Amino acid sequence: MNPPIRAINHIGIAVRSIESHRPFYEESLGALYEGDEVVPDQKVRVAFFRVGDVRLELLEPTEPSSTIASFLDKKGEGLHHIAYTVEDIVGRIAELKQSGVRMIDETPRPGAHHMNIAFLHPKSSCGVLTELCEPAASH
Repeated sequence: MNPPIRAINHIGIAVRSIESHRPFYEESLGALYEGDEVVPDQKVRVAFFRVGDVRLELLEPTEPSSTIASFLDKKGEGLHHIAYTVEDIVGRIAELKQSGVRMIDETPRPGAHHMNIAFLHPKSSCGVLTELCEPAASH
């Protein structure tokens, strides 16, 4: 069995515009802006804000066909997912599948901040979209 999750890596929040929400997170809450990046294969721009040991990840769609754009159309802005740091993401996915957990990602894929990621289906995780994150060895 793999080690348990190590920490909450980040909390994903879907937004229509990172720039319009940035003042709230920086000025109102005092979160530290760490930068943003585009993840082309996910058709999303992400911005990270540090709050203690946890990051808030604002997700803005870069194309109307992105899953974040679909989420915004259906549910509006708000909480999108919770991500956990894990070791051996491939082994963790195999264990979860073997125990009957439904996966969105059967194999890890590249995510922001040089991480390998995989999502669990919300129907297997108490209605919460759950992401596993494995930081790259050099990060």
